[in-house]
Amino acid sequence: MRNFNFFERASRAYNEHPTLFKLLAISTIGVSGGGIVYAEVNTPSGANAVEPTKKKKVVVLGTGWAGMSFLKSLNNPSYEVEVVSPRNYFAFTPLLPSVTCGTVEGRSIVEPIRNIINKKKFDARYWEAECYKIDQVNKKVYCRTAADLNGKSEFSVDYDYLVIAMGARVNTFNTPGVEENCHFLKEVEEAQDIRRNLIDSFEKASLPSLSDEDRKRMLHFVVVGGGPTGVEFAAQLHDFVNEDLAKLYPAVKDHIKITLLEATDHILNMFDKRITAFAEEKFNREGIDVKLGSMVTKVTDKDISTKERGSGEISSIPYGMCLWSTGIGPRPVIKEFMQQIGQGNRRALATDEWLRVEGCDNIYALGDCATINQRKVMEDISVIFSKADKDKSGTLTVKEFEEVIADICERYPQVELYLKNKQMLSIVDLVKEAKGNPAKEETIEVNIEEFKLALSQVDSQMKNLPATAQVANQQGAYLAKCFNRMEECEKNPEGPLRFRGEGRHRFRPFRYRHLGQFAPLGGEETAAQLPWDFVSIGHSSQWLWYSVYASKQVSWRTRALVVSDWFRRFIFGRDTSRI
Repeated sequence: MRNFNFFERASRAYNEHPTLFKLLAISTIGVSGGGIVYAEVNTPSGANAVEPTKKKKVVVLGTGWAGMSFLKSLNNPSYEVEVVSPRNYFAFTPLLPSVTCGTVEGRSIVEPIRNIINKKKFDARYWEAECYKIDQVNKKVYCRTAADLNGKSEFSVDYDYLVIAMGARVNTFNTPGVEENCHFLKEVEEAQDIRRNLIDSFEKASLPSLSDEDRKRMLHFVVVGGGPTGVEFAAQLHDFVNEDLAKLYPAVKDHIKITLLEATDHILNMFDKRITAFAEEKFNREGIDVKLGSMVTKVTDKDISTKERGSGEISSIPYGMCLWSTGIGPRPVIKEFMQQIGQGNRRALATDEWLRVEGCDNIYALGDCATINQRKVMEDISVIFSKADKDKSGTLTVKEFEEVIADICERYPQVELYLKNKQMLSIVDLVKEAKGNPAKEETIEVNIEEFKLALSQVDSQMKNLPATAQVANQQGAYLAKCFNRMEECEKNPEGPLRFRGEGRHRFRPFRYRHLGQFAPLGGEETAAQLPWDFVSIGHSSQWLWYSVYASKQVSWRTRALVVSDWFRRFIFGRDTSRI
């Protein structure tokens, strides 16, 4: 550990002061003699000195999906990048439920962040530390190291551009006892703790001194939250218990119980209703007790108190292990920063469509810690109409209407979503019908009131993007592309420069492209909801899940490790050791 700390300090000293850094090598010859070689690196001075071009410093906070995607896609050598995160690796979080049951090893889904930044052609450095304060005025972030290095545990980093990709923490909704008694599933270490707790529960339940009542309580596993993570963990746990643990612990297999608590009327609410119905039926058929409309009010070390949403009835459930998976909330440093910039009443950092934090020209936020504050069409409706009415006639022709709708769909994604999901409005139908017919094109014109009426219901389609790895990955790649092109404009590189008329940013707004989502349901069956409302449930979807998750690994190393873990499980079963 001391050698590691020495190299970390040396690396930091060199990167902060490269022109003042001195190389000192001491070599000892024999026992009683030695020699010292000293060399000093100086910068050129005088008339021949060339003033180096100052690079813009980009500081990235976080090594999750958003931060990793941004770093992998950034290739502009004009930047100096510094990454700050207490986690020196990227974790493929969709496979965390597989880690809890030994289907995949924890090390198989992580990639050291230095392996990623060392392949870049620009200056990039990594600090293993946690950001605890963001100073927008002085353009600094204050960090605290995990270990006390050289007597200093805190330091600050200057930035020209700040990319906040710190993710989020589990939202406990201030429920008493959750922090102390429940497990979470956001990190690899938490998945490994759950795995050890599972094995310990079976070992303790097998002891002869335990009563049947205590044995039943100890082998009662409760999952709070019927979202994708909770459902997949319950399915993985059911397979682990019935395919592996029941064979090794036959004396206690009749006492095993799995309960899934969901506060709403259905599990997997963000999925198609066909998937929701199939999942609930499959769980009930396999003995997983799904309790809908059950809100957890208190958790102790042995009991979970729930309240029925309809009747208000309070009940107590004894349990041995509980996984809490009910949503996410902002981290303390993000909360403090939101208060600083006047966003204290929001649940996440608000950004514009270009992922720039509202009110901060040089700070960007992406991933689970942020949400895009999509601008409403009706707020700009008069300006849009006046720009589209090029001849200032007070009406729009068919051609002008088509052009403005195409531009609006790019600037306001809810318009395109509305036209896809809803029946076409009469005014749009008329325009489509008149297209290509010169006689009708000349007679059809749209005034401002008709234009407002056509778009009056559009803003109702506005929805926040889900907090998923897919969204964060696309946001990181998008922002990196913007940074790669930033130097194309020397003046006001962050400003709303215009193209194709006034009122347009020089970069296209971020547009999320939904590529589908999976819900593994156990028993080698997976539900897949793909684009164009295509739903597939069964074994074929499970193999699609294998292929997609293998291809989405960030390196060939992790891809090979994950695939080999799957083959090992097929041949030898899951590992049931406590390690």
